[in-house]
Amino acid sequence: MSFVVNEPVPRPGILDIAAYVPGKEHAPGVARVFKLSSNETPLGPSPKAIEAFKHAAEHLELYPDGQANELRNAIAAVHGLNPANILCGNGSDELLGLLCHVYLGPGDEGIITEHGFLVYKIQIMGAGATPVVVKEKDATVDVDAILAAVTEKTKIVFLANPANPTGTYVPVSEIRRLQAALPRHVVLVLDAAYAEYVRRNDYEAGLELVSANRNVVMTRTFSKAYGLAALRIGWMYAPAAVVDALNRVRGPFNLNAPAIAAGAAAVRDQGFIEKAVEHNNLWLDKLTHALETLGLRVTPSVANFLLIHFPEVDGKRAEDADAFLTSRGYILRAVKGYGFPNALRMTVGTEEANRGVIEALGEFMGRPA
Repeated sequence: MSFVVNEPVPRPGILDIAAYVPGKEHAPGVARVFKLSSNETPLGPSPKAIEAFKHAAEHLELYPDGQANELRNAIAAVHGLNPANILCGNGSDELLGLLCHVYLGPGDEGIITEHGFLVYKIQIMGAGATPVVVKEKDATVDVDAILAAVTEKTKIVFLANPANPTGTYVPVSEIRRLQAALPRHVVLVLDAAYAEYVRRNDYEAGLELVSANRNVVMTRTFSKAYGLAALRIGWMYAPAAVVDALNRVRGPFNLNAPAIAAGAAAVRDQGFIEKAVEHNNLWLDKLTHALETLGLRVTPSVANFLLIHFPEVDGKRAEDADAFLTSRGYILRAVKGYGFPNALRMTVGTEEANRGVIEALGEFMGRPA
């Protein structure tokens, strides 16, 4: 017996994927809006990056360099790396997807943590594999829980460090312990999107681990500290065999020319990045203290955002706070999808935005700042 199908049908599992929903951007009816929902830097990009972008825009009729050599060489020079081990992508999201496409298939498993970046699960399922979610401990990645979840089907482990949306991090000693205990064929992906902001002696983004091992890769982004989110620039530092495998399936011109030029100029301007980090660290402390004074709990963060927990009494729920803040032009990120139904994530913004949120939340909590 034959069956008639009236439209194309996705392969099994695709329609089970919950599409990624970005943070909201608009507050209807509000004249001025402060968007603090997407972890964008309030300082914007380096002026040198803007200049490079404009210059590249004069030659839009030309294909970009398919190897992004200018950008890879600039990254390599700043970080002391071999450019042959660097692969650039249309945001680090593309690189995460390529890793799943290359190393996962039906019957395989990819390990993620309960509050991990939602894109990991999407890409694992998109490759036809099974996501295995492990518990965290105090909103922090638990290495022992990851190791306990490893089976013969495990092919990849995703670990954001620092993590989003919690802002917590795992010391390098724990990352090394994890890598040492993983089977050699399992790819350990260290997503270091917020590494530029971390100033802790026991933290490493993953460069040394990649250099010393054949199954570790590190991904980074220009969307956060570098202020180039609109251009979608990510990069990966990986063993030569991994770079070779991904190069075989990535798009031949996956980065556009203005992005390559702007990214190269941005990474060379480390003085500008230091200013962005100084602003962020100053306000991380100020915001944490001010919000805790209002009776809110804040997860300690080393990134450019804070996870704010609400007491859930007398109408003081995250959902109500979100509506209240939005009505005043302050857009934060609801994180129910990340396992925090009664919390909001706030990006560190300008001084004006930060003080405005403190004042508004003081009013919401009945404790004027």
